[in-house]
Amino acid sequence: MSLPRIYFEKLLESSPDIVVAVDHQGAIVFYNDGARRTLGYASEEVLGKPVTLLYPTHDEAKRVMRALRAGAHGEEAGRIRNFETVFTARDGEHIPVAISGTIIRDESGSAVGSIGFAKDLREIRKRDRLITLGELAVSLAHEINNPLEVITNTMELLQAFVRKSATDEEMIVEGERFDAVEREIGKIHAIVNRVEELAAGEKYETRQYLPGTLMTDLRRADERGPDTAPPSTAAGAPAQDVGASVRDRDAALAGLQILVVDDDLGICQSLAELLRHQRCEVAIATSATQALTILARGTFDLVLSDVVMPDMDGYDLYMELRERHPTLPVILMTGYLYDHDHVIKRSKLAGLEPGVLYKKPIDPERLKRIIARRCGPSAAAGSEPSTGT
Repeated sequence: MSLPRIYFEKLLESSPDIVVAVDHQGAIVFYNDGARRTLGYASEEVLGKPVTLLYPTHDEAKRVMRALRAGAHGEEAGRIRNFETVFTARDGEHIPVAISGTIIRDESGSAVGSIGFAKDLREIRKRDRLITLGELAVSLAHEINNPLEVITNTMELLQAFVRKSATDEEMIVEGERFDAVEREIGKIHAIVNRVEELAAGEKYETRQYLPGTLMTDLRRADERGPDTAPPSTAAGAPAQDVGASVRDRDAALAGLQILVVDDDLGICQSLAELLRHQRCEVAIATSATQALTILARGTFDLVLSDVVMPDMDGYDLYMELRERHPTLPVILMTGYLYDHDHVIKRSKLAGLEPGVLYKKPIDPERLKRIIARRCGPSAAAGSEPSTGT
């Protein structure tokens, strides 16, 4: 049984898309509710008017009609599908649309008009831009965090050198300079963290950058600040106890054989230099495959590896090491919080111990504490506390 005509008319009328039909002279004979909501014209303002009213120019209307007659993008003559053009709303706004339409013919084959379904592309393009911006944010965070890691490690080495070389008076001035640099690095780190949060879908506010131009408000991250400061000492603890603890920890690092794995050579070199300053013996690998080759030839006390690498990610390397070297401690580093491939989650589910996966750039003092716990006597006794990620 064929449906009565009224069913199709109601369907077209209620469609959220723009539906417009014209007669053989190009006058509008049907204009649905979706068209009214999108374009702003009332039915009485357009019915009987030439369809060119809906286009920014007569030439654009002619371009669409030529495509419809000829059949664009592989369609047969008399049809178009998702043909992109522009409609002009009642308030003058230009609205990008994709038209799918057909020429209507009578029983003799003569053209009596045409009907088109136009989809508003603004929201679709906005979603596409948001997806692109999200991918860009993740890449940007990763690419910024890598040099930040190098800068942070190098700053630690410079401070150690200056502390040995400068007089007390000079150290007051140099200390203020180091504090300023660390403060600014902290701001960059906080901004990157905020960008990562936005890429993961967190809500955000905007504020005016210039008249008519908005910018994302990142100030909340700046106010929050990075979580890289070492834990404060207990109230009343003598300062010399802290110094003794640091010396004991640094002594525990001496002689450790550590393999650093990161596809960024700069990070490998800066981490290696930092650890060698603690009298560790360090080898570097710029891929997981190279790391496995090095491990097959030598003995190491710990592997410090990046999470995201081109040939094999940190999870795959960890699983391979768990099979080949089950007692070898592994610390994974991640350059950003947004874990698209769930490497962090998979690694933890597979048995990666708590407190051994952290975010780059990390405070070098924290890195030393983690390594000492992983390789020191407390690790052997199974008493390592969680340090969080």
